[in-house]
Amino acid sequence: MRQQARSLFLLLAGSTASGSSLAEWEVNMTEGVTAVSRNIYGLHMTILMICVVIGLIVFGVMFYSIFKHRKSKGAVPQQFHESTLVEIAWTSIPFLILVLMAIPATKTLVDIYNTDEADIDIKITGYQWKWQYEYVGEDVSFFSNLSTPREEVTNVRTKNPNYLLEVDEPLVIPVGKKVRFLVTAADVIHSWWVPALAVKRDAIPGFINEAWTNIDVPGTYRGQCAELCGKDHGYMPIVVEAKSEADYEAWLVAKKEEAEKERELTDKVWSMEELMARGEQTYNKVCAVCHQVNGTGMPPLFPALKGSAMATETSQIAAHVDIVVNGKKGTAMQAFANQLSEVDIAAVVTYERNAWGNNTGEMVTPKEVMEYKKTGKYVEETAKQAMPAKQQASL
Repeated sequence: MRQQARSLFLLLAGSTASGSSLAEWEVNMTEGVTAVSRNIYGLHMTILMICVVIGLIVFGVMFYSIFKHRKSKGAVPQQFHESTLVEIAWTSIPFLILVLMAIPATKTLVDIYNTDEADIDIKITGYQWKWQYEYVGEDVSFFSNLSTPREEVTNVRTKNPNYLLEVDEPLVIPVGKKVRFLVTAADVIHSWWVPALAVKRDAIPGFINEAWTNIDVPGTYRGQCAELCGKDHGYMPIVVEAKSEADYEAWLVAKKEEAEKERELTDKVWSMEELMARGEQTYNKVCAVCHQVNGTGMPPLFPALKGSAMATETSQIAAHVDIVVNGKKGTAMQAFANQLSEVDIAAVVTYERNAWGNNTGEMVTPKEVMEYKKTGKYVEETAKQAMPAKQQASL
């Protein structure tokens, strides 16, 4: 016990050694960058001050009574157990205080849930372990994945200031516009939380929860999934970029053009080298989190792809495509039909069948994947390029 007390003393002494140390001990809420977040902060401070005043009065009266009417001075306790006046006082005063506190709290709560007359609607879907953003009515949809390098996660490289809070595709919204978020999930319960915007909504499969924001100042605001959703819950960051209206419109036009080009890629004649390059990128971004970068997986929950029958036997190509497209019920294998394009599905299946020494020389084309999505049947194209033997040996 004495050693624990000494350790606590040293901790407190070290924490108060300088002003910078004190600054690191701040525990108050942040004010945020929206009108709602500032209202919440103001409400928080108002209620805190009321509680502080109540505490000072109650403890002040209590300590005064203990000191002034102590037994050593011959004080005799007053008996008022049946006092109607006291009963009314200690019931009505707290009631009035709660009513006064409820007025600003109710107003703020009404503002938080008022999603009417939004300028932009964005559907947010939580997946294990990424977010999908769909701009309703704009034909723009994309996934946002963690982009922190694996070297930082495994402590091979020094961690940057935004460690585990950076993504490949941020959510982009304009300043000065009311943006409504329609939050749901595709697998388990997640929670979309960005403290600076004062937005936190549970993402529940089969339900849509609404939230909104109106950002005043351009900038980048970060958050995380706030609901324990599986083994990679901590690798599910949120990044919101608020741009000026002109910059937002330019970004939206670029995303629409990008989506159109992506759709056109389905009709392109792909070579093995192109599919392998794209498949490696897709695999590392989407599949490696479960099946590992080297394809060894984490059996039995996440089976190995390296050397597996699924990824090496010619008779299993259709089954390989099916499990990527439709997933497997009762397991952690998700359906990627709506998460990946036909090009990405074809590329990742091709990569898995030829990486880590699998070297089947077989490739799946985007047209085959598109046909499989339509008919449920895998029909192999007649004209397909096989991987050169030299390239197989190099993998």
